[in-house]
Amino acid sequence: MGTESENSVSFFRFEDLRIYAKSLEYTKWVHGIINMFPNEAQNNLGINFVKSAQAIALNIAEGSARNKSQFIYYLKMAKSAVRECVVYTAICNDQQLFSEENNEHSRNHLMELTKMIGSLIASLQRSVPNVKDTGED
Repeated sequence: MGTESENSVSFFRFEDLRIYAKSLEYTKWVHGIINMFPNEAQNNLGINFVKSAQAIALNIAEGSARNKSQFIYYLKMAKSAVRECVVYTAICNDQQLFSEENNEHSRNHLMELTKMIGSLIASLQRSVPNVKDTGED
């Protein structure tokens, strides 16, 4: 019989995915950064930004419990959430709520998430012969 820590690591398999850990890292960063926004921006822009960041991790977690073709669907939903975060990043930058460093950090992290999700989708598509890429992201 394994130790308690061994069981908890493998019980929720999505927790072992690097992309899941990266998405949580980004969500934590967004939470921290919006706390520095003025109250009005926190209440309007910030809440929606956090929800989009959380949706990346939530879709990865939800999809991992499904079959491969459904997992691909949820990963594409995670990519949609990434694109929402790109828009929120641009809005924050335009409203001068982000420093140039924060803008660059956000965009780089989102590019990395997109590449990682795309690679996972491609890997899953190779292992499921009847799933075709429709070209939708």
